[in-house]
Amino acid sequence: MAELRFLGSGNAFSPPGRMHALTLLDDSILIDAPPTVLTQMHNFGVSPSQIRHLLITHWHADHCFGFPFLMLDRWKMGGMKGQLGTLQIHCRPGGRKRLTELCEIGFPGSLAEEIEERCSWNESESGELTPTDWIFERFPVRHTPETDPHGYKLVHKSGLSILHCGDSGPCEEIEQRARNSDIIILEMGVPDFVKSPHHHNPSDVAAFQIRHPHASVLVTHNFSKSHDSQVGFEIPELPEGILQVEDGDRLKISESGQFSLLRK
Repeated sequence: MAELRFLGSGNAFSPPGRMHALTLLDDSILIDAPPTVLTQMHNFGVSPSQIRHLLITHWHADHCFGFPFLMLDRWKMGGMKGQLGTLQIHCRPGGRKRLTELCEIGFPGSLAEEIEERCSWNESESGELTPTDWIFERFPVRHTPETDPHGYKLVHKSGLSILHCGDSGPCEEIEQRARNSDIIILEMGVPDFVKSPHHHNPSDVAAFQIRHPHASVLVTHNFSKSHDSQVGFEIPELPEGILQVEDGDRLKISESGQFSLLRK
């Protein structure tokens, strides 16, 4: 049994009831590290020490500024509990320098040993996420070019495939991989009245689902408020078959590759 957990489902502005988009796979693979990563993990009983792989999508602050806090917790709190292990960080070339400098800015002189001794760095565009049952492929997407934006295709040993599109507007790289993906995690960062080629809006998401009816489309990085919030942008109506996830939702995946979404 595998599990995909949404520890956050909001865009950069953290709409009411939503924290920054944050996805956890099998309690050991984390996709991105937003500024509130520790709060989000603690809210759902997840320890930073159990993370074995960190997949970075791009260099916007809402996706990577929590990295120093993640390292600090693993070093201090994990060390006290005897839970220290190696964290493999999957990122684009230059990522090690960026994240190391971010740690030095945030906690000068404190995290160099942790990064040097307990992190390994993988710049490969594909590979195995050992010891889990997943392999990955990283691919370019359409977002602010300066952030070197990428998504990830994750394939389970059962054959089930998850397409995590990162923070991206519509693009051909996503379209190509969507054709043979079972679950597609799509960002919806702006409402329809905002014209941004670097994000999906509700109309883009609806059109995407029409083009790919075979797949289950899960919406995250949402601009709208959560279901139980009284203020903020209203949750847009989307066609049946598109699920707008909330913080705390879980996707349960069976050994045969069947899956179901459990609401928080």
